[in-house]
Amino acid sequence: QVQLVESGGGLVQAGGSLRLSCAASGSIFKYVDMGWYRQAPGKQRDFVAIITGFGATRYADSVKGRFTISRDNAKNTVYLQMNDLKPDDTAVYYCNRDTHWGQGTQVTVSS
Repeated sequence: QVQLVESGGGLVQAGGSLRLSCAASGSIFKYVDMGWYRQAPGKQRDFVAIITGFGATRYADSVKGRFTISRDNAKNTVYLQMNDLKPDDTAVYYCNRDTHWGQGTQVTVSS
């Protein structure tokens, strides 16, 4: 059974940085695509970034140049480094693998 546990969210001022982590367990991690999504209050869950099993990355236009997704296969962990945060980045951030989701971690950016 796949389990995904996010951490690293919090409250930060605009222009600040946070690094989210997602620890995966229960299945082979190394060659699996891993993604980050976010959901703001009253809005749908949106794609943020993805990293393939071979390290290729893709980002939503809204975060390109500010966010960086990475993975440590030895630790079964995927990261999301978020720089130059904006109030519009406020959301619950979710880790994703296939049909599996973590519980989410809240990111709040104050202006």
